[in-house]
Amino acid sequence: MRALFKKLNRENGNVLVLVAAGMGALLLMTGLVIDGGNLFVKKSYLQKTANAAALSGAQEIVNSEADVETVVNRILAEHGEEGSLQNLEITIGSQLNVVLTKNVPLYFASLFGIENVPVSANAKAAINPMGAAVGAVPLGIDESVELNYGETYTLKVDSGDVDHGNFGVLALDGPGAKNYEQTLKYGFDEQLEVGDVIETESGNMAGPTSEGVDYRIDQCPTPEGDYTDRNCPRIILVVVYKPHDVHNGKLNSVEVTGFAYFYLKERMSGHEDEINGVFIKRTGRGSTVDVPATDNGAYTVSLTE
Repeated sequence: MRALFKKLNRENGNVLVLVAAGMGALLLMTGLVIDGGNLFVKKSYLQKTANAAALSGAQEIVNSEADVETVVNRILAEHGEEGSLQNLEITIGSQLNVVLTKNVPLYFASLFGIENVPVSANAKAAINPMGAAVGAVPLGIDESVELNYGETYTLKVDSGDVDHGNFGVLALDGPGAKNYEQTLKYGFDEQLEVGDVIETESGNMAGPTSEGVDYRIDQCPTPEGDYTDRNCPRIILVVVYKPHDVHNGKLNSVEVTGFAYFYLKERMSGHEDEINGVFIKRTGRGSTVDVPATDNGAYTVSLTE
């Protein structure tokens, strides 16, 4: 009987050791889950912030480093990560690299003297010539025209400059003055891309031209000559094309080879129906396509890392 009690006591002691070891292991696993989960959440948030800063900042790399820095700092502030910027590499006209680092506090590990660990996030964004876009106006410019930034170009000619009924107008939403006026005011709501063939529109349509141009200028909130406001309808997206069907000197259709941005220079006055625009660099909503687009200063932004 005494031997039996000794055996039971020994087994109880082993059970207590196993229970203690199990409790320790469970506590360790719980601590790892708490600290590991916290690190994962913080790391994910930091990466999302870096992505947002890179994508937004890259929209300004066609302009200046100061513009890029302003946007990046604003995005970081909006996400509460003003102090996390470790490095900002800007290549004007090409790409942007944002590196964020912050110390994340630990809870379980702090019991062992490890108060925090650093986490980092890296995001790189680049621009590429726009190959597809929504919102183009029913105007185009021949790819053979040499475009220089800051110079003024005629996007639609008046009746005195036309011999064969081509005024520079494209029938994006079908023929007719009403369709032309609507797409001039609000942009074409379907996607156009490199390789698409578009019919031209005959007729001068002076009234719709005046209505469309003046509407866009009236809707722009920024002062004259300010090209930076992304909400200014005075900045228009124009199709760059090569002739597709020419018959008896009349251009019947064109093929899209790219896109370009112009700033409407002036509103219509009197009987004037010519549209002039200042050629500018700009990034916008759009995408690249399998067929390379010509580089006409209209770019899309995408994450590359």
